[in-house]
Amino acid sequence: MIGDDNYDILRQIKEVFDPNYIFNPGKIINPDSMIEDLRYEVDRKEPKINTFLNFDDSKGILRASEKCNGSGDCRKSVDAGGVMCPSYRATKNEKDSTRGRANALRDLLTYPTRNKNIFNHSDLKKVLDLCLSCKACARECPSSVDIAVLKAEFEYQYKKDNPHRLRTKLFAYNNTANRFARKFIGLANYSFRNKILSSLLKKTLKITNQRSLPILSKISLESWYAKHIEKLQPKNPIKTIYFFADEYTNQLDTQIGIDAIKLLTKLNYKVILLKHKESGRSFISKGYLEQAKKVADTNINIFEKYIDADSPLIGIEPSAILTFRDEYLRLSSHPEKAKKVSNYVFLIDEFLHSEYIKGNIHSHYFTNEVKNIKLHLHCHQKALSNIRDTFEILNIPENYCTTIIPSGCCGMAGAFGYEKEHYKISMKIGEQTLFPAIRKADRATIIAATGTSCRHQIFDGTERIALHPISILRKVLNS
Repeated sequence: MIGDDNYDILRQIKEVFDPNYIFNPGKIINPDSMIEDLRYEVDRKEPKINTFLNFDDSKGILRASEKCNGSGDCRKSVDAGGVMCPSYRATKNEKDSTRGRANALRDLLTYPTRNKNIFNHSDLKKVLDLCLSCKACARECPSSVDIAVLKAEFEYQYKKDNPHRLRTKLFAYNNTANRFARKFIGLANYSFRNKILSSLLKKTLKITNQRSLPILSKISLESWYAKHIEKLQPKNPIKTIYFFADEYTNQLDTQIGIDAIKLLTKLNYKVILLKHKESGRSFISKGYLEQAKKVADTNINIFEKYIDADSPLIGIEPSAILTFRDEYLRLSSHPEKAKKVSNYVFLIDEFLHSEYIKGNIHSHYFTNEVKNIKLHLHCHQKALSNIRDTFEILNIPENYCTTIIPSGCCGMAGAFGYEKEHYKISMKIGEQTLFPAIRKADRATIIAATGTSCRHQIFDGTERIALHPISILRKVLNS
């Protein structure tokens, strides 16, 4: 029988978890019953689960999912700030929260089905379906439960028994597809712009017809660099930096890459663009981890020979360049080498701000014109870097006033917003904070966004063109 001193504690516990419970002080309680519903089992034999990604930092994928302590921070409202968890904020469904996903994965891995492939489970596929892989949980969750990386592993394992449809393969291999399309760039861009042809393509691939298809730049950044860089390099540079031409900047946002290189060289930095692989971001997001591993190993082997603290690797697109500091550490065949390289990889925003602090960049290099800017930042940047650096560099021009939009995820998340079944929720996420804030801004206010998906989403949701911060600075740099 439980002693009298424990009755008050028991009553409080039961009232919290069962509001219909009627406390009876005279009832005899079996102490063993108090632990019947706990998920921990004494002397339980832990299943051994082989994964492609390295989860040694959590002692395996099961323990990585078990890190969720159930606090429910992922269920906070939009008004509470932060990014986590975009889909839950839209649906208010527990299964779409970080906690719901972690618990579903934990339960499946702990009590596997009879399937030979432990990950071959359609219900778990549904639970993870609306995860945008924003990585906010990796930073905002008190236990740092990274659902994005868990989802990548799941997608890889799941597709062993459930081959991906053409659309998923195309998104995963988008860089290869864009390189091929560049050989017929006139025909490709005409097809993407033409209402009838693009609608047919979207219908075939189950892409929502309400999205515009991305247009290939007239020239790739690699080609532009080869033709123009000799004339741009400074004679007595402050330092040499290596530039990462990610697949989005190289093929679709070439002008931003050109702006970045022109800005850096004008600021007296020597810019070297080595021939390298794409980032592998789309491979990771779609579960093509073997392909992503090859990309990671190749890039690490290339840059490991050149970059260091004085000659870092700089990139523009957050989801691409930050793979060096995140997923590459789990993918690489040589973790120590990957870790070494990761120490010298930076977003261009981070690099410019650090140089400004050192006194290598000054406000008088830029216009003194008065401008207001509203800034939205990419989710991966918020999770793996910071918002301060971008804010600070946009305020280097003396009379520029930058305001950070208190937005979460924009809702696009790479391929997610293109997929027909995800379009409505993608736009619903954008409508929570981002779209209303932009609509309230007058036309003289510059809209800035650091992610390529973010800029696309902003245009589709508000018809406003958002500029990359580097393009803004390049335009107002004094000649």
